[in-house]
Amino acid sequence: MTTYQLHVNGAVAPVDVEDDTPLLYVLRDTLGLHGPKFGCGLGQCGACTVLFNGAATRSCVLPVSAVGTAAIVTLEGLGSPDKPHPVQQAFIDEQAAQCGYCINGMVMTSVALLSRTPNPDDTQIRNALAANLCRCGTHTRIVKAVRRAAQAAAGEA
Repeated sequence: MTTYQLHVNGAVAPVDVEDDTPLLYVLRDTLGLHGPKFGCGLGQCGACTVLFNGAATRSCVLPVSAVGTAAIVTLEGLGSPDKPHPVQQAFIDEQAAQCGYCINGMVMTSVALLSRTPNPDDTQIRNALAANLCRCGTHTRIVKAVRRAAQAAAGEA
């Protein structure tokens, strides 16, 4: 076991885990953060996405030993039920969740997209979200939610 000082959601969290433990397991099982979900375990579905120094990153394939001092943000670190992040609010407003399993990845990927491309067009939104699997069919609502969040950030909503 190794002790790591993880920077998660603006706080330092000491954890004692094996070096090859996936970050997802540390977040969920050790730190009790259940925003990131276990989906495929292969980094292909997006359910486990977190922000890793601002970039959307699959936490199920990232060993904790590779994290270092990177800033990790989970869904819980974006906003609260009383004050959701603008992307979370847009997803609520557009009713973009159905079963909710993909929403963590969709929201986290959308936050990363909007931080680097503040006013994306629909093609850019779809391309950014293409690797996040959603089986419920709320894709059009998800695109509308990202568009709404971009407009809100620009003061247009």
